[in-house]
Amino acid sequence: MSTLDAPATTALSVTRDGGVATVRLERPQAANALDRTLWHELRETFRALDDDPAVRAVVLTGAGKHFCAGIDLSMLAEIQGMAPASADPGRAREALRRLILDLQDVLTTVERCRVPVLAAIQGACVGAGLDLAVVCDLRYATPRTKFSLKEVDMGLAADVGVLQRLPRIVGEGRAREMAYTCRDVRGEEARAMGLVNDCVEGDDPEALLAHVTEIARGLAAKSPLALRGTKHAITYARDHSIADGLDQIATWNASALISDDLTEAVTAFTQGRAPHYAN
Repeated sequence: MSTLDAPATTALSVTRDGGVATVRLERPQAANALDRTLWHELRETFRALDDDPAVRAVVLTGAGKHFCAGIDLSMLAEIQGMAPASADPGRAREALRRLILDLQDVLTTVERCRVPVLAAIQGACVGAGLDLAVVCDLRYATPRTKFSLKEVDMGLAADVGVLQRLPRIVGEGRAREMAYTCRDVRGEEARAMGLVNDCVEGDDPEALLAHVTEIARGLAAKSPLALRGTKHAITYARDHSIADGLDQIATWNASALISDDLTEAVTAFTQGRAPHYAN
């Protein structure tokens, strides 16, 4: 395992084992709450991962007992202080809107990463932590993992993506219930509603990470071009009509169907061996 050639970071770490990069939030003393540094490093890290052809899958997790406890209180205080009494209210509100759009873009950067992003979610996944989880392609938890949207109980509406993405994952009714009631959803219920792909027995974060990493290794062995095209098509179809989605995948395959990956897949199948794809 080696450190990935990526931007220098202080609030997260990045390692690579073959084609799998592991991104770990490194603020366990704050339950990996998202402060300004971590927001910035998430965007720069996932941009670098997206640009690296040797990265075929990404595992996202948190150090310590928890995945992510949401936005750090220091950032909330900073946001509350953006409209001092002496400031022009119009300009103060414009600055706040720009900040919200910027935070939204950080999470969309994770979603835009061309390769599959798998989340290993232990402990608390609260508020903006759930925003971060739902931008990942696949999510895995333990029975004791706790998912919750706390924004309504804090007197605000969630604004960095979970209200837009969660209904597409669990259905509108379940998403509304989670958002309105702010109740905790544990791992097994999260699996039953489709919020997570699997609930791994036990409460050991490292065992959960090992399980998710093994799945990521399996994805990394597949055709990179085919996986990237499939991810793009599913995300595009989510936000467009069926007709638009069919047109998009026709255009993609018109350019990418005839490839070295296709030749290698067919050759490996006829020879009874595992395929080996170039980056």
